[in-house]
Amino acid sequence: MLPPLLHQHLLQGQVIPAHPLALDENRRLDERRQQALTRYYIAAGAGGVAVGVHTTQFAIRDPRVGLFEPVLKLAGEVIAREASPGFLPIAGICGPTAQALAEARFARDCGYQLGLLSLSALKTTSTDELLAHCRAVAQVIPVMGFYLQPAVGGRVLDFEFWRRFAEIEQVAAIKIAPFNRYQTLDVVRAVAEASRLGDIALYTGNDDTITHDLLTRFSLGGPEARIAGGLLGHWAVWTQKAVSLLQECHAAVEGGAALPQELLTRAAQITDTNAAFFDAAHGFAGCIAGLHEVLRRQGLLRGIWCLDPEEGLSPGQREEIARVCAAYPQLNDDEFVARHLDQWLR
Repeated sequence: MLPPLLHQHLLQGQVIPAHPLALDENRRLDERRQQALTRYYIAAGAGGVAVGVHTTQFAIRDPRVGLFEPVLKLAGEVIAREASPGFLPIAGICGPTAQALAEARFARDCGYQLGLLSLSALKTTSTDELLAHCRAVAQVIPVMGFYLQPAVGGRVLDFEFWRRFAEIEQVAAIKIAPFNRYQTLDVVRAVAEASRLGDIALYTGNDDTITHDLLTRFSLGGPEARIAGGLLGHWAVWTQKAVSLLQECHAAVEGGAALPQELLTRAAQITDTNAAFFDAAHGFAGCIAGLHEVLRRQGLLRGIWCLDPEEGLSPGQREEIARVCAAYPQLNDDEFVARHLDQWLR
């Protein structure tokens, strides 16, 4: 089970960036900048970080690349040395059961406390088989379920699956990222009706509706549920401002008054920036390179290189990123990064 301190920390709601991969011009791991990114997230006030996930590039698991273990170790070492005791290291876990179990054991032995369990490799598996897979992994490391949008490799997971998944004792959280309101409600309603509602933290992964997810009280015919925080690729950039946003959303919901119009206005601005960063215009083809471009502009990365030489910015994406950066300067944390960059790159 997740240690009580970390479980409570997770339930309270945190900003959890999905950690990118820092490469050099030869597409090899840039350890100095990889560590700098982890330090940035800690300094920005994030409550944890997820490593080995989509934003870290699933190709790190390719034996020809061989970066899954080094990247997890590198982030784990920085966290152990420099983060507060409440900071939550989360490892992405994927693949068929044998692979997922091996990844879970490695992550646990490296000090990771939670496994973000992707089911994208099990596209034709029945619900019963999926749940058996999840239970097996949960015996190794506490689990955060993951509803990954089909556009980037996920599969549709229905209400029945999530209702039964929520009853697994070692499930501590669920990241809801189908980029689909109907499917988002399936997860929320399933958890609200489960016996473990108070034990499972709901996190948004819907990068297109971050603010609305955090501001909504979900009353769907059963006990009320809330999405407490976010585990997001979008929060891999401008992270300090994401921490402020989450605090404002919590205060607005807990205050019980009408939602400030400014928050709703900002919600649309954040979605507009996400469209540019994630390359929504081209089916998210440039989503990883787009985040790299924002980090490059800030000096945290030297370039936008991905493991796949064919993966990069889509036509017009760089211009779109420049547009939203100019349109919404209040959303960036450029000044914060500039003040501390040399310290993080030590």
